[in-house]
Amino acid sequence: MHTTNYVDTLILPAEDCKAVAKVPDKAGTVAHMQFARLSAPYVFDSDTLLVEVTGVRRDVPSDKWIDLRAEIFSTGQACLRASPLVKTHGWALHHDGQARVALVDPTSDRFQDLMDDPNVFKVKGMRNSRI
Repeated sequence: MHTTNYVDTLILPAEDCKAVAKVPDKAGTVAHMQFARLSAPYVFDSDTLLVEVTGVRRDVPSDKWIDLRAEIFSTGQACLRASPLVKTHGWALHHDGQARVALVDPTSDRFQDLMDDPNVFKVKGMRNSRI
């Protein structure tokens, strides 16, 4: 079974993202749903977040999400480096030691602390366009 979870990792906003920590305003979008769930930091791991958002978007009852998880992760999936929060809304995402995720404003002291921490692996978000 595949996974999208990272541990002790900071996903940086995409290099070509023009926004900085913009709150998604269009209800029903992946960005809006991810943002709403990540507003409570370190509750979801990446896999659970992706399953829940997919389940809601596909209108799958929550008691069927275990089957949805098996379907989604039977093959490789895009991780949160490809999230619209990172690519177009300018957020960073921190995965803690238990793979739980939190939004991080790249202009915040928290972001700088994570950047300065040698124990936190840094990875760039996926670009919006090819070079």
